[in-house]
Amino acid sequence: MSVSDTPHRGLLPAGLSDMLPPEAARESRAMELVIGRLAAHGYQRVKPPLVEFEESLLGGPGAALAKDTFRLMDPVSQRMMGVRPDMTVQVARIAVTRLKDAARPLRLSYAGNVIRVRGTQLRPERQFAQVGAELFGPDSAEADAEAVLLAVEALRAVGVANLSVDLNLPTLVTAVCRALALPGPVVARLRRALEGKDEDGVRRALETQGPGDSTALFVGLLRSVGPADSGIAALQALGLPSEARIEAERLAAAVNLVRAAAPDLRLTIDPVEYRGLEYQTGVSFTFYALETRGELGRGGRYRAGYPEDIADPSVVPFTPPPSDTGQTEAATGFTLFMDTVSSAANVEVPGKRLYVPAGVAWGDLAAWQRDGYLTVRGFDPVSDIKEEARRLGCSHAVIGGQPIAL
Repeated sequence: MSVSDTPHRGLLPAGLSDMLPPEAARESRAMELVIGRLAAHGYQRVKPPLVEFEESLLGGPGAALAKDTFRLMDPVSQRMMGVRPDMTVQVARIAVTRLKDAARPLRLSYAGNVIRVRGTQLRPERQFAQVGAELFGPDSAEADAEAVLLAVEALRAVGVANLSVDLNLPTLVTAVCRALALPGPVVARLRRALEGKDEDGVRRALETQGPGDSTALFVGLLRSVGPADSGIAALQALGLPSEARIEAERLAAAVNLVRAAAPDLRLTIDPVEYRGLEYQTGVSFTFYALETRGELGRGGRYRAGYPEDIADPSVVPFTPPPSDTGQTEAATGFTLFMDTVSSAANVEVPGKRLYVPAGVAWGDLAAWQRDGYLTVRGFDPVSDIKEEARRLGCSHAVIGGQPIAL
């Protein structure tokens, strides 16, 4: 095999990439700032493992992530394991097992990398860093609002401008369909039409139901998509069935609380959105920034734990651990996708790169580092210290024993 036939050693699989300087440092700094804001509000950090047994990783709400999960055989236990595609389900596992006796409300935060079998059109990356927070115990609009406001504060702390939050109710359409006793095939066609924001498709999906108010109701749901204030008013005017009306009232309460705390925040609602929110059980939300591709993060309400009725055997074989069977509790939280956040952030890596010529003692570097410099020590004498400093990407150089800006 010739050199030209040898596979390029720098070639990586689709959806995977190296993060180089200075982007890696900027993302790391952004993660530090976000974690700092979460800690300031009482969220304690946990660190789950990269790989778990698949029955715990993909149990309960994790079943929705089965198709995104890499599997491998554990050579020690001879049991199948999964590489985490998301950290939320891991933190939920910790809350209902290791920390089941901890006082509620329980506030936990986390940071780490995840990897998925495939990317999406909006997110082609298969490996990326997540930072997030989960709130266990309270099931209230106040808890929903705290999750939204905490994420907004964290994003603003890293300089993300022109934020927008889209709030969703992924279970609302299900509640309406259940109240109207719509057949499964009709619901499937209706879902596709709603996801495509297709009013004519909604009418066609319901035409077999004959005359009635169901078409007007679902078209009304579709038309409520948009700015939160007008959208909430439209929802409240629809005459929703009882279960759906309670959900809509909860969304309205959360919007009002967020609006009161952050009156300048751009809020929209989309009560028919479902994609990517399969395991959410209530008010959910997605974060965007103008002029930034894709989502900054998402979150919402779910049930943490391993109930037998959440696991879907058609998606993943799952048998809840005996000690955990039936254990669930209310939870809400969010995950930020730090590659996207970093690209939208305005973060400066602390410290200035200082070139220190050869011959300076190692122990002398500490004084400059305490002054905020990042020291880059030379190994060989050079004729032009400034030129060597610039070649190594330094903004300052030690000349005559003092740091000099270049």
